[in-house]
Amino acid sequence: MQNLLVSAYGYSWKRRRLGGVFTEEYTKAKQRENFTVAQWQEYQQQQLQKILLHAFEQVPFYKQQFLSSGFNVEKLKAVTSETISQLPILSKEALRKYGTSLLLSKKREKGGSFFASSGSTGTPTQILFSHAMHQRWFALFELRVRNWAGVSSDIPRGMIGGRRIIPGAANTPPFYRYNYFEKQVYFSAYHINAKNAANYADGMRKHKVTYMTGYAMSNFFLARFLKEQNIEAPQLKAIVTSSEKLTDEMRLLFKEVYGCKTFDGWSGLEACSLITECNHGSLHISPDAGLIEVLDHNLQPVPPGVAGTVYCTGFLNYDQPLIRYNIGDEIILSEKQCTCGREMPAVKEIIGRTEEVVIGKDGREMVRFHSVFNGLQSVKQAQVIQQNIDELLIKVVTDSGLYPTDAALIKTRIESQLGALQIHIEEVNEIPLTANGKFKAVISTLKRHT
Repeated sequence: MQNLLVSAYGYSWKRRRLGGVFTEEYTKAKQRENFTVAQWQEYQQQQLQKILLHAFEQVPFYKQQFLSSGFNVEKLKAVTSETISQLPILSKEALRKYGTSLLLSKKREKGGSFFASSGSTGTPTQILFSHAMHQRWFALFELRVRNWAGVSSDIPRGMIGGRRIIPGAANTPPFYRYNYFEKQVYFSAYHINAKNAANYADGMRKHKVTYMTGYAMSNFFLARFLKEQNIEAPQLKAIVTSSEKLTDEMRLLFKEVYGCKTFDGWSGLEACSLITECNHGSLHISPDAGLIEVLDHNLQPVPPGVAGTVYCTGFLNYDQPLIRYNIGDEIILSEKQCTCGREMPAVKEIIGRTEEVVIGKDGREMVRFHSVFNGLQSVKQAQVIQQNIDELLIKVVTDSGLYPTDAALIKTRIESQLGALQIHIEEVNEIPLTANGKFKAVISTLKRHT
């Protein structure tokens, strides 16, 4: 019954993303891959002008922001990628606060729905996707993520992500559900341990999975357990990772266990930027997804070879424009051009965010806890701390006290991810930042034992 429900959802999801203007947008994006640097610069300038003028005319938040910064229509028409630094920054907090109100266009496309980001710091951002916007985004995703990795949406795949597919704290197989219409096996990220690894391999073989996608760390945990338990894994065409930093150790393990290459990438639910790995092993920025600025702490551009924070101006979403949005991750631009022939900017390294690993009593491992705090109205920020195998401390920042219902949900959700634990919740005024100004969502002092 659950597989039928998942398949029904998959049918509507496939039509939403791959119907409508998808084929037309895919063809255009494919043609743009032959652009020269000069053609990309001209294209970006055209798209930048369109989104800025639309934001001024149709989005209340930006009209007020631009006017306060001394920009009217005529001055906006003169803004280029070199002078965009004169415009104000959009913070994540502002997107949280105004994303469903003042940041929305007065004229919007059909079929708009809000989707919550996977922010680990408490209240997620709400991103509005129309049907056409979804199709524009997935045209780029299909081409630059899947096709560049030698796979497609038409062949069977496995996915390890944040959706809960096993009810409550149940720990009984199977730990996957099958989406017939998308040929997708959705594996639970919350039940990966030595005992359960064989069931994951069985799911791959049963549904003829040809490539794996999803959380880099969860895929790594699974591959490591398969190796440690001497479980023969199916040989795959590719591993396509997301959401967490991909390390050389992960690439080597995936090659050993699955016999294939791993393709790295970076984007986000905000869909205002895209970085993907080509078959020559280089990471490329997709200039048609948006304009990326890589800036230091003083909002000055950093040179290639130096890490900087990514600020994005998206070109695809006119219903909820994101202009100079501080997405919070870091990258290092490359000084070299790729031998693949595409004149798209190259990235040396995606730094992103790295999380420490929390370990359950049965050996399962977790790094991402964003779903624990999704939808909790009283929680602004949260931090998960583990110092003992059977105990967790959860620090939360609230506006006016933690709701009892939210506290109960936190405990229930964590137990569903890690099994029975002692869970202590502490309300604090603030969660300290690290020495480099970063917010650390997960802290663990435990070491795994093989």
